[in-house]
Amino acid sequence: MARTRTALLSVLALLAGLLSLQLSGPAPRATAAPAAFTHPGVLVSRAQLDYARSKVQADQQPWKAAYDDMMGSSYASLSRTPRPRAVVECGSSSNPNHGCTEERQDAIAAYTDALAWYFTRDSKYAKKSIEIMDAWSSTITDHTNSNAPLQSGWSGATWPRAAEIIKYTYDGGWPGAGRFATMLRNVYLPEVINGAATKNGNWELVMTEAAIGIAVFLDDRSAYDKAVSTYLDRVPAYVYLTGDGDLPKPPADSSIDTEAEIIKYWQGQSTFADGLAQETCRDFGHTGWGIASIADIAETSRIQGQDLYPKIQDRLRYALGFHTAYENGTTVPSWLCGGTVKKGLDQVTEVGFNALHNRLGISMSNTQKYTEAHRPSGTDNYFNAWTTLTHADNPS
Repeated sequence: MARTRTALLSVLALLAGLLSLQLSGPAPRATAAPAAFTHPGVLVSRAQLDYARSKVQADQQPWKAAYDDMMGSSYASLSRTPRPRAVVECGSSSNPNHGCTEERQDAIAAYTDALAWYFTRDSKYAKKSIEIMDAWSSTITDHTNSNAPLQSGWSGATWPRAAEIIKYTYDGGWPGAGRFATMLRNVYLPEVINGAATKNGNWELVMTEAAIGIAVFLDDRSAYDKAVSTYLDRVPAYVYLTGDGDLPKPPADSSIDTEAEIIKYWQGQSTFADGLAQETCRDFGHTGWGIASIADIAETSRIQGQDLYPKIQDRLRYALGFHTAYENGTTVPSWLCGGTVKKGLDQVTEVGFNALHNRLGISMSNTQKYTEAHRPSGTDNYFNAWTTLTHADNPS
């Protein structure tokens, strides 16, 4: 009897321990992906495209000027010859540059031609977009060297935008769509899906933008969920808000956790204010890339019916306002980056400004002044392209 009682107590203790472990473990990750994906649905929706197209057809500004800018660019040239490589090798600052520029620019050209097809309904542009995508999907096998994840992010953020428009709006057929999907799954997704916790934040943000766009095109709910989880961890580690405390939040899954390590990671900045970004004191160019990806990802999520803007809108709002204030001429205080900042935010504000100001009604005077003064936005030749055309004052 004593033995039976002892054995029973041991079993109960074991069960209690297991229950304790279960309760103290990490909470299950919330499902972010929709039950069914919306197509086209990477950065731009059909409704957004229809709205912008109607404005161009009516010769209204700023859409007509943006459209003319796009159509007059080399990216819309029907004589363009794609330049694929089996292995794209990109070192730091794209040195060596073995196919890095060609890949980024061909991806932008495929997206440009996809937009041109939608706006003109001229099948020549759809066929050119397909030609470029097919050339790469039949050739590329890998990215190598230190910038491989970043390069995969830049190009991988753009390819799905083009593919979504062609696959779901062009009625002329795309026999190579399956092979293109295989390329995205096997060559790009493994490079971007696991993030880059200890790199500067623009890396992980554009890699996550690529992962989410690829997940939409592949109808891959698991990849989408993982990318959203990475995004929701990274945005608070990239843009500071006073509510974070005395120090910014460290990147998830990194060894950066002490005060000294965080300040070093934030480019030596030790005073923090709403909207300051992890790369502000590096330069506004890299910071702008991070801000652009924050907005782009939220925009895709909104199209997919799982709107992430409410979760990140304060950080995006303050980041845009903080940096555009100095771009607009506000004197840089001595506490910020030693009193000197390297400006050059570039054409990265249109998507976020439209979402927050026009749709949600948030006052953003600095961002509005900057955005309207820099229209029409063209392309940075990396992954940002034609956002005045697609997103300016777009209510859809």
